[in-house]
This record gives sequence, C-alpha cells and structure tokens, in this order.
Amino acid sequence: MFLDIPAPMLQRMRELETTDREDRVDGTARLQRLRQVPPETGRFLALLAASSPEGSWIEIGTSAGYSTLWLALACRARHHTITTFEIMTSKSVLAAATFMAADVNDVVTLVEDDFLSYVDRLGDISFCFLDAEKEVYGPCYDAVIPRLVPGGLLVADNALSHPDELKPMLDAALSDSRVDALVVPIGKGELVCRKR
Repeated sequence: MFLDIPAPMLQRMRELETTDREDRVDGTARLQRLRQVPPETGRFLALLAASSPEGSWIEIGTSAGYSTLWLALACRARHHTITTFEIMTSKSVLAAATFMAADVNDVVTLVEDDFLSYVDRLGDISFCFLDAEKEVYGPCYDAVIPRLVPGGLLVADNALSHPDELKPMLDAALSDSRVDALVVPIGKGELVCRKR
C-alpha cells in the first residue's frame, strides 16, 4: 500500500509532529510556528492526490514540509513530482532539511518564492494543496482554478478552523460553476474543489 511510510520519512514526520505540538503551547510566535496539518489530513491529501488526473501537482505554503511528505507518498505511487512554494526563508530552510532527511528530493521541488509571482510559469495543474496565510487564499484560488485540468483538484486547509477569515473565498468556491466543491470535516476542515 502506498501509504506505508518509509522509516526515514516516518522519523521526520514524528519530529515535525512533536515540534508542531510544542509550538502551539510554548509561546512560539505565530509566523514561526509550523502550523501543519494533522496526520489524518495528510493521509486524506495523499489519497486525493493519488487519484488526481494527469497534470502538475503544487503545494502553496510548505512550512517545514510535513504535508509535502504525505504528498510525496502519492508522488512515489504515481511516478509523479510536486512543486511546493514557501515565501519565508526560515521555513524554506526547515523544509529543505525535511526533504533531505526523508529522502524525497527526487519527487519534491522546493521553490522559495511567492506562488502568485510564479504561477504564469506553470502549465496545467491537476492537484493543488493550499495552506498559506489566509489573506492569499482568494488570489491563489483565482489563479489556480483556471489552470486546473478537468477533474483536477484544489484542496484548501482551515475551512472550518478559520471560517470568518476564509468566508469570501469559501462562499465563492462553493458557488463557483466551474467546480464541484464541498467542505470535508477532517482535521481543520478541507475545502475540496473538483474542476468540472
């Protein structure tokens, strides 16, 4: 089964899970915290990505690379790659260390840049995971949806944990005639949009 996690990846995941737990209670500044998805969301993302059609896979908001590791499992299963975008240098350094420790550099490309300044260089997208600062969800959604292939998926984190901040984007997505969309109550809530 492709969700069997290799030992180096599992070890790094456990380290990141511990750091994330500690960050949430020890006074670490919000922007410095990992703020990663829980394991059940990671598994959900991997299953969705593995079921996506042909096209590019992207992640917007890498942090230390925890969710990317789950997506790397799907990459291995599909003989695919993913490009992940992170704008904070400190987080990019952590992510690079994660990808090295977990031995996934063959399927993961880390880009330290603003996705929105890079998007025009991308081709057709078949899978996108969006987990960035909430104020960029709307612009990222608007940039990704036209580039999604039919059957392509956009998944956005925090749909239930940040409903007020994300309300305009969630309302737009749930009424967008270009996609079928719903909010899945797993982890912090995942908006799942499938291109028609």
